[in-house]
Amino acid sequence: MAHPLFDKHRKTLCGALEAIATRRYWTCYPEAPSGKIYGETANAEAKAAFEAMLNKPFEIDQPGEGRVGAERSPYGFDLGITYPKPNVDKLIEAAQASMPSWRKAGIEARVGVCLEILDRLNKRSFDIAYAAMHTTGQGFVMAFQAAGPHAQDRGLEAVAWAYQEMTRTPAQARWEKPQGKGDPLRLDKTYTIVPRGIGLVIGVSTFPTWNGYPAIFADLATGNPVIVKPHPMAILPLALTVKIAREVLREAGFDPNVIQLAADEPSAPITQTLATRSEIALIDYTGGPAFADWLEKNARQATLFAEKAGVNAVVIDSTANAKGMLQNLAFSLSLYSGQMCTTPQNIFVPKDGIETESGHMSFDEVARGLAEAIDKLLGDPARAVEVLGAIQNKAVLERIDRAARQGMVVLPSRAIAHPQFAGATVQTPILVRVEAAREDVYTQEMFGPIAYIIPAADTDDAIARAMGTAKRKGAITASVYTTDPRVTEKALEAAIEAGVSVSFNLTGGVFVNQSAAFSDFHASGCNPAANASLTDAAFVAPRFHVVQARMPVAA
Repeated sequence: MAHPLFDKHRKTLCGALEAIATRRYWTCYPEAPSGKIYGETANAEAKAAFEAMLNKPFEIDQPGEGRVGAERSPYGFDLGITYPKPNVDKLIEAAQASMPSWRKAGIEARVGVCLEILDRLNKRSFDIAYAAMHTTGQGFVMAFQAAGPHAQDRGLEAVAWAYQEMTRTPAQARWEKPQGKGDPLRLDKTYTIVPRGIGLVIGVSTFPTWNGYPAIFADLATGNPVIVKPHPMAILPLALTVKIAREVLREAGFDPNVIQLAADEPSAPITQTLATRSEIALIDYTGGPAFADWLEKNARQATLFAEKAGVNAVVIDSTANAKGMLQNLAFSLSLYSGQMCTTPQNIFVPKDGIETESGHMSFDEVARGLAEAIDKLLGDPARAVEVLGAIQNKAVLERIDRAARQGMVVLPSRAIAHPQFAGATVQTPILVRVEAAREDVYTQEMFGPIAYIIPAADTDDAIARAMGTAKRKGAITASVYTTDPRVTEKALEAAIEAGVSVSFNLTGGVFVNQSAAFSDFHASGCNPAANASLTDAAFVAPRFHVVQARMPVAA
């Protein structure tokens, strides 16, 4: 049965379905923080609203047993926002109580509600941007795009995949089996989508909405209530999301406890308690491998979708645009201070150098050229802080110090004073030469603005080391620069075998650590970096079953 919200957003859904089928460029939510698109006063109003939330209880219609909250902006100040302290038993009970009516609502009603939530979130993109900026440390424009429209596109992508998979089986069918001269056997059959159970979405501190929305909306669309457990240092973006979603659910006549917020703080974590409850059927997690391994061993009752750590690599064999290559790499290494699971870490270059459009470049010239490109990109502090953002976790600074002792420093990391936020921690990338034999150094993920440049025996050795590390340790991205078709073919085959997405010869405005919704799959699910992909059929299909009923046709 059609639902008013489904009809309202039907065009959006059709656009998303066409996009995931063709993999062409398409977006529903404009990425430019433009007043002409979002309203001329939207930015100022959102900034004022963010400032008004500081040092106060966050208003959300969920009961709590006290308050929690210990978020601190990477730009140098405490948020002072507190959230309802959840009771795990009551969260589970409320989610279970909401499930029957949400399931019975049907596919179109659930999808329509999801599309309305996304539409409301898009209209609040500036609010989400300030929340993300001051929890993740992203620069404002990046926070607007990544936490707002890009995350919304990823959520929409999940809804489209869910709708496609749920409607692959018809709701009803007439079955007739011929019986020769006798009357055929006739049955009417119905097929009902049955959700798996309660979903738990465990947020990450760096991209809480971008990584969280696919899971949240895949669960909701397939009929599963969701408990959203943000990272304790990045609660606000997901708290706003849950608040908006609950408002839409209530307005549409559904129990708002279909989605609930479960905030905590580092001194009193609740994730393990939630994850091991028998009622939790689905868990989505983005973060370090240690806790992912713990979930695999201990949350055995649930289906786990996990994105862990990865060691991303670049292979430089040759190039027809040395300047463009170095500029592209410099930006990729610097964006958000390398605090992205897609940022390159290991750069393999043949020890005898590479061929370029201007002639031969030695290994040292490549390393020096990359260092100069980074310095030039980040030379103006006002521009640099927008590219780099702020360091989200002190552990990143410790890793920078450790990297400086692991090889020969080609480019040291330096602190930059933020022109607006005196308390911000801003660091430029460190570039370290490490010998190829030191696999103990470069085959471990060093999350942050840390890059190793490694002299390989030759291009074949570089490919083997880069893709071998991806296969053994995991990787989400790989990048190759070459003008040789043989190298392209060999690198592509090695990347496919390692299960890592590979880009070739990026020298312009497309960067290896950025992915486009509806076209790029984020992670493949077939190397240790992740066991799932954002977003494909396999990401949504395990979240529901189909139960059939049969009835003889009346004579």
